[in-house]
Amino acid sequence: MTSTTRQNWPARLWLVRHGQSQGNVARDAADEAGAHLIDIDMRDVDVPLSALGVDQARAAGRWFAELPRNERPEIILSSPYVRAKQTAALICEQGALAGGPERTILDERLREREFGIFDRLTTAGIRHKFPEEAAHRRRLGKFYHRPPGGESWADVILRLRSMLNTINLHYCDRRVLIVCHQVVVLCFRYILEELDEQAILGIDKQSEVLNCGIAAYEFQPDAEGLCVPALELWNHGAPLEAEGAPKTSAPDAMAGTR
Repeated sequence: MTSTTRQNWPARLWLVRHGQSQGNVARDAADEAGAHLIDIDMRDVDVPLSALGVDQARAAGRWFAELPRNERPEIILSSPYVRAKQTAALICEQGALAGGPERTILDERLREREFGIFDRLTTAGIRHKFPEEAAHRRRLGKFYHRPPGGESWADVILRLRSMLNTINLHYCDRRVLIVCHQVVVLCFRYILEELDEQAILGIDKQSEVLNCGIAAYEFQPDAEGLCVPALELWNHGAPLEAEGAPKTSAPDAMAGTR
């Protein structure tokens, strides 16, 4: 297939959510205790992987490394958040890339959705501290609601459209692996599959994105010869199961430590 037919798409695109983070663990503990504040004293950007998250990332890396060499990723792009950078580095360490320098290219457009005044608060904490804003979110819906100082899903989609333009420009016909965050993975699906608000929220409700869950897109021409993204693999947790590392996930809570 020529690059003209492909319209500058990558040859293949994988989306991987980071491994379980210490923030995930702290959030789960706060939810279980009914607490209003997630007990983690650091910026969201600095939250590292948990020990389990390290194991999950290594298992995912081994899964990629077991692919035939001509099918492995050639480029790895990552969110600059520590938990994503660690996941990308651990994947590389397992021999996941097909030749070339095993380094991660960071791009801030792949960062976690920003939560503004909701950062570090549980859902209960938001309702307690910001009841009017919580009510506004319920009326507007989480796709378009932007917490003060934060982002909506639509805001994330805007920066990801720019990210895809960069990928298509610089990595046309290359096999690209992206390591990012739960909502970012879902927003990529929204763009690539030309979904609407109802469809992507339905996918979000149906199943949570696994830590180190793998999604894969092929880019093949349709009947008119135009290349369209085709989802081949979604939320694939088989490599984690095979390695014996438990599957973990996190709902789209309104706190910013996922």
